[in-house]
Amino acid sequence: MTKNKAKIGVLLVNLGTPDSTATGDVRKYLREFLMDGRVIDIPYIPRWMLVNLIIAPFRAPKSAKEYRKLWTERGSPLLFHTEDLRDKLIPKLDPEKYLVEIAMRYQTPSIEDGLQKLNKANVQKIIVLPLFPQYASATNGSVADRVMEIARTWQIIPNITFVNNFVEHPLFLEAWAELGREMMEKDAYDMYLFSYHGLPERQIKKGSVDGYCQLSDKCCSNYTKKNQFCYRGQCFHTTRLLAAKLGLPEEKVMTCFQSRLGKDPWIKPYTEDVIKELAEKGIKKVLVFSPAFVADCLETTVEVGEEYKEEFEELGGEKWDLVPSLNSSDTWVACVKDLVETNS
Repeated sequence: MTKNKAKIGVLLVNLGTPDSTATGDVRKYLREFLMDGRVIDIPYIPRWMLVNLIIAPFRAPKSAKEYRKLWTERGSPLLFHTEDLRDKLIPKLDPEKYLVEIAMRYQTPSIEDGLQKLNKANVQKIIVLPLFPQYASATNGSVADRVMEIARTWQIIPNITFVNNFVEHPLFLEAWAELGREMMEKDAYDMYLFSYHGLPERQIKKGSVDGYCQLSDKCCSNYTKKNQFCYRGQCFHTTRLLAAKLGLPEEKVMTCFQSRLGKDPWIKPYTEDVIKELAEKGIKKVLVFSPAFVADCLETTVEVGEEYKEEFEELGGEKWDLVPSLNSSDTWVACVKDLVETNS
């Protein structure tokens, strides 16, 4: 391929992070994030009032303190792990064929900047890979929405392909299994918990095909064509696949959902409730996976790794270990490489 021949552009997109731990930067991030109509799916005016008059002003100072707990000399782990993933991926791909950029759905580097770089390179095709294993309107859908919003302003729009989910990709599962085995070699556990980011129940219902969704084992115990884009169904499916790969007994595996916001019902069971249930049953040692996150971030390192650990120990638990996220592990890089090449 000659140097002036258009390449395939790859845009790796993660959720986003504040530019710093300063309260002002955190408030700015929260406003952009929560004003997304796919995240808080209520009409614009009440959403604006809720975010700008209640959530952002009051939550920003607290969130800033939480971000300081995980911030490093390199900055936000979510950002630098995504940068590391890109840097390890690039040498694995044909440089004459692929051009790789990263973006955050919220804040910097922006999706617009990433797309503009690919557009200026005159690529023939763009592969957009949201780094969210399970499809949800609030994550993968939001990325697609923003990409199309930007691309529709271009005079020439190249072929654009979206990778909607990759819960069944063998290398994605193997990457998690490798990290799990490493932890399991060090100790024995009474229970294996799979904690995913939660969503409001109404968002799951909105995506239900022909009223199939029951938000229970009636539908989520099987992964079918009807619930292939149901976030809750995908999460339970991910748990089953990983548990089978790790050889975990069914009775020692639980799936739950964290990070609730507001008073509306979110998908269950809630991680906080499961922790209490485990303590009541006398469970002492728990290993936790967070397979909705491919990079360490606030929700994994602080919420699961520290806050839930403290809750569990206060209730009598003895050991609460968190399996680290995929970050830029070699097998995860190989997975992303395959996702790119398969969709080329």
